[in-house]
Amino acid sequence: MTPVVEVFGIRHHGPGSSRSLLRALDDFEPDAVLVEGPADANPLIGLSVADGMQPPVALLAYAADDPAVAAFWPFAVFSPEWQAMTWACRHDVHVAFCDLPAASSLALRVGRAARAVVRVDPLAALAYAAGYDDPERWWDDVVESRLDGASPFPALTEAMAEIRESEDGAHPGDPHEEQREAHMRQVLRATLKGGYERVAVVCGAWHAPALAGKLPPAAHDARVLKGIAKRKVAVTWVPWTHSRLAAATGYGAGVTSPGWYHHLWTAPDRPVTRWLTAVAHSLRERDLGVSTAHVIDAVRLAEHLASMRGRPLAGLAEVDEATRAVLCEGDDVAARFVTDHLVVGELLGTVSDEVPTVPLEADLVRACRTLRLKREALARKVDLDLRKPRDLDKSRLFHRLRLLEIDWARPARSDVSGTGTFRETWSLAWQPELSVRIVEAAVWGTTVESAASARVTAVATDGTLAQLTRTLERCLAAELPEPYAELLRALDAQAAMDVDVVHLMEALPALVRAQRYGDVRGTDTTALGRVAVAFVLRVCAGLGQAVTGLDDEAAAEMRRRLDGVHAAVALAASVDDPVAHGVRDRWLDTLRSLVDRNDVNGVLVGRMVRLLRDAARIDDAPDRLHRALSVGMPAPRKAAWVDGFFADGAVLLIHDTDLLALLDGWVQGLSRQEFVDVLPLVRRTFGSFSHAERRAVAGRLTTEGRRPAAVADDDLDEQRANAALATVALVLGVPL
Repeated sequence: MTPVVEVFGIRHHGPGSSRSLLRALDDFEPDAVLVEGPADANPLIGLSVADGMQPPVALLAYAADDPAVAAFWPFAVFSPEWQAMTWACRHDVHVAFCDLPAASSLALRVGRAARAVVRVDPLAALAYAAGYDDPERWWDDVVESRLDGASPFPALTEAMAEIRESEDGAHPGDPHEEQREAHMRQVLRATLKGGYERVAVVCGAWHAPALAGKLPPAAHDARVLKGIAKRKVAVTWVPWTHSRLAAATGYGAGVTSPGWYHHLWTAPDRPVTRWLTAVAHSLRERDLGVSTAHVIDAVRLAEHLASMRGRPLAGLAEVDEATRAVLCEGDDVAARFVTDHLVVGELLGTVSDEVPTVPLEADLVRACRTLRLKREALARKVDLDLRKPRDLDKSRLFHRLRLLEIDWARPARSDVSGTGTFRETWSLAWQPELSVRIVEAAVWGTTVESAASARVTAVATDGTLAQLTRTLERCLAAELPEPYAELLRALDAQAAMDVDVVHLMEALPALVRAQRYGDVRGTDTTALGRVAVAFVLRVCAGLGQAVTGLDDEAAAEMRRRLDGVHAAVALAASVDDPVAHGVRDRWLDTLRSLVDRNDVNGVLVGRMVRLLRDAARIDDAPDRLHRALSVGMPAPRKAAWVDGFFADGAVLLIHDTDLLALLDGWVQGLSRQEFVDVLPLVRRTFGSFSHAERRAVAGRLTTEGRRPAAVADDDLDEQRANAALATVALVLGVPL
């Protein structure tokens, strides 16, 4: 019997393509199915039907010697390749991947990235030939919205062949594409040689003509594949998300609407009605009033739009327009919510416990089960009370993962007021890329605790001063006592050798926070207190030289460091400790010695005056502001002083009328050109105030009732001025 080969050229992640493929497989009844995918992942195909496998999932291949070199092959439940695999497994039919092995793809990846190969979009060419200006709309009409009818695959293969042979769409001769198709043909030949008589090949539509019909001589493909690079790789299944299937993420085979395609696959009957009903439920959860009548009107509008446009079924474009117009009543924010959460979606798949994985991943899974933590794609906040044992265990896990740079959990701002130091708030959002991070971190240990400890030890060996203090803070929170002692010794040694004041200033805030963390967890941080005192004293000794002669950009960075050190010193002095109070006095005395120098950037002088005023160490802040804004000083220097003093200081202007009057008078006295020069700087300063604070400042200015002294009443057109004042009052939201 002559073997029969059927090539089904599919669209990656197309539900209509999947539906047509399943009908074609049932009709063809193959005894072997070849699927586009990395050939060295064949042992994992059988797991596609294992308990716990729930798409979207992805094949992850990574280099054994460098896990950062990795690649994903994603599959959704509506992906034709996934349906082909599961169909073959359920029917006990031989199934294998036929694409170039990941061992070669990863070895070639860097070289390919250096060569940008441009190819005409075949779907666009077919869409334009059919009179469509949008390839997505064409494919949706021709394939995605199909519920019955003849198989589209022969016509698609013929059309792709024409495009590949045409002058405008000629194959560009990308060596990697040639190698892929050569390998597919070699696998097809081996399958036929193995005795299989009815072989189905499921591949991207672009490759279909290269595999259909009479194959070229095997010697040709052997020459193409001769000498191809390889490297040792490992392959496994990992969870994936709908959002990572979206083309907007940069995924080359992505689709614009994974959530919509999932709906088309799971609800083939009355998809428009079911979709708009789901949209209404989602909007109601956001306390938006959407009634049943709204849904009925939206369905009618979508269907009428499709009819007017000659479409067989309302597609996503019509549904989106109906959603925006009827359900969202033109609200762009609500419409954007529908797009992000439903059209694209954040569904996170799961993998079976039978899937091979690194020991670190297995330990993390066990920890999540014990602590009742669920990995989800949608970000959610978790408030922890560290006085509760389970919450404390969760906190340890999150901090240890952060030491491994697995940022599943990130510190967040709590929505609960008055939470105290025993409260931690985290934002949890699982992303597929974290699977690679886990593999990378697996080189440090087989459990989260051992890996985090080894990572801390490595930092202690060759970390910078800032890295040591930052890691020390996290190490305390992660409760890793053994590497903590080693890290502390390294910190002592590094601090003794580092003479750069900037490095000390960068490291101090984390060091002081680590010292105070012992108050919550009961860790002995006495040694940290001694190191922190030494840091402050050395900063005080070298600060005068560090702030001299800085340009505006460097001064802005130094202001950030000043604020950090000042906050750290205040935190350290908040306990009843004479040593800490003495260090605070030394720090404030140092600032006081620098505010009268002329070689310090105005933004730093203004900031130091502000810090000293807040600490009640000077009482002549208004006089200093007056001198800083006096005639003879360049306008940009004045603006820099104002920026340093008033940044985050709206309360000063609201309650100190003298300072407000000085600042207001300076602004009114600026010439036209000076005003243009300083406006960006001043706007940056006051742009940091909240809306309520800006309204309060504007209200204080209004109550003063001042007019510019330079404008005489005789020269004032009150009618025109009143119109301008009314506009300003409306913008500021204050009474005229």
